[in-house]
Order: sequence, then structure tokens, then C-alpha cells
Amino acid sequence: MRGKSKKTMKNEKKINVAVQVLPEGKKKEAYEKVDLCISLIAASGLKYTVCPFETVIEGYWDEIMRLIAEMKDACLNAGSENIIINLKIQVSRNNDVTVDDKMAKYKI
Repeated sequence: MRGKSKKTMKNEKKINVAVQVLPEGKKKEAYEKVDLCISLIAASGLKYTVCPFETVIEGYWDEIMRLIAEMKDACLNAGSENIIINLKIQVSRNNDVTVDDKMAKYKI
């Protein structure tokens, strides 16, 4: 999952996706699966920010959606029977959507 897909259009803009993975199970087991998902995000090479309730990922549509599919598969392969994956997606027609643009005014 490295880099942009061949299908990515030259004028495609970066997007932000907030992803929350909620694996069913005991608290410790659920956290282990969330940690597994965060390790996949880190290994993807995409820019990301871990927050208390979700992780925000910056990149192109196809690469982020492939990553979410990998996270789902990893949870299932790690023994999850059920998973809820919540997404919030921000897309702009004319500009990249970046975490830095949104958060710059809050940095100390």
C-alpha cells in the first residue's frame, strides 16, 4: 500500500478521514486490535494524528480506503467477530484537505 495508485488522477486532492475502529470484545482485547490498526496506519507512510476517540489520516481517497480495508481484515484475522468502523471524510474540489491547515491556529 505504498504511494498513490495508478488510478489516482493528477488533479486529485488530498482528503482527511477520521476513522474509529470499534472491535467487539473485552476491553483489553479491543484495545489490542485498535493498537494493531494504528500500527498499520503508521506503517502506511500516510500522515496521521491519533486522537482519544479516532485517528485522522491525510492522503488520497484510494490509498486511505485500501488502508481501512487492511485494518478491517487485520481485526477479523486477529479474532474479532464484529467490528464497527466509523468514518468522517472531508473532501475539497479545489484544494488539498490537510491536518496542518485545520490545526495551525491551535498550535502553541
